Amino acid sequence: MQQKSEQIMEKNKKLLVTGGCGFIGSNFIRLVHTLHPGWRIINLDTLTYAGNPQNLKGIEEGSNYRFVKGDICDHDLLETLFRAEQIDSVVHFAAESHVDRSIAGPAEFIRTNIGGTFALLEAARHAWPGDVSKVADPRFLHVSTDEVYGSLGESGYFSETTPYDPRSPYSASKASSDHLVSAYFHTYGLPVLTTNCSNNYGPYQFPEKLIPLIFNNSLNGRELPVYGDGKNIRDWLYVNDHCQAIIEVLLKGRVGACYNIGGNNEKTNIEVVNLICDALDRKIGLLPTGKPRRSLITYVTDRLGHDRRYAIDASRIKNEIGWQPSVSFETGIELTLDWYLANRLWLQAVLDGSYQR
Repeated sequence: MQQKSEQIMEKNKKLLVTGGCGFIGSNFIRLVHTLHPGWRIINLDTLTYAGNPQNLKGIEEGSNYRFVKGDICDHDLLETLFRAEQIDSVVHFAAESHVDRSIAGPAEFIRTNIGGTFALLEAARHAWPGDVSKVADPRFLHVSTDEVYGSLGESGYFSETTPYDPRSPYSASKASSDHLVSAYFHTYGLPVLTTNCSNNYGPYQFPEKLIPLIFNNSLNGRELPVYGDGKNIRDWLYVNDHCQAIIEVLLKGRVGACYNIGGNNEKTNIEVVNLICDALDRKIGLLPTGKPRRSLITYVTDRLGHDRRYAIDASRIKNEIGWQPSVSFETGIELTLDWYLANRLWLQAVLDGSYQR
């Protein structure tokens, strides 16, 4: 039965991807375009500051790809898209995601991450009332974060049964959306799946996040800000590994289940910064002053509510679906830095805002 289900989805998939011009969403669309060229992708993105159409340069609109500029909170637009495109699967990336921004201005996080998820769930519920003659084997995959679990001590791992304990407006908004998705499964029988991932990195990441921020500052000889003592720990996941996992969960996951997706790459923030500095010194030479880039590191006041450690237990997705990460952090950071070095025009357009003009 599982094999038959996958074959149906392979042949007839009409996939709504929300936030497809963002960092993870664009990498996901690129991977689907390569691995499953027969799938039709409808990319819905409102193009906030983090949504960049250039992330999908080379993917042309046609029978298997359509871009729609729109807001996931727009109920009428969503119902129109589900009906016109006969959407049978949703992969929901669209979210406000930067913790610092959520601390400075939480309202947009509540609106988009909670209200937008609610609107999508409602659209799917109305479009998939159980009539499989129109939509075969529908799936609603909600992409979330390990930050909903709070903070770990020196040992232990987040599992799918770890109690939620969000510490920032961002993680609280994602926790709320996770609970909404679960409620729509238990209340309405909506065929949902949820993934909670660790910190992603790789091509097309907006340079407010740690790795591209440190890369850009290092490249230009600017200070490298490190929160607190720099010993906060994150589990790092290469974005293509994450996207592959999402495809596998979409095809093989148990309806109603949650899957943690981790990279098995725990690093302190200062380790990551040092690794980037050393790699750039090796790739393009020392600073014009003759000093190594580590000399640019500057410790700054810690972020409010800064979680000390995240670490993922990804045994469920490995045991049930057969997925595990394939890219080590050392390899992934080399690939990432090489991409940024080769795509400085992309980075400059993001930094000066010209990508939005």
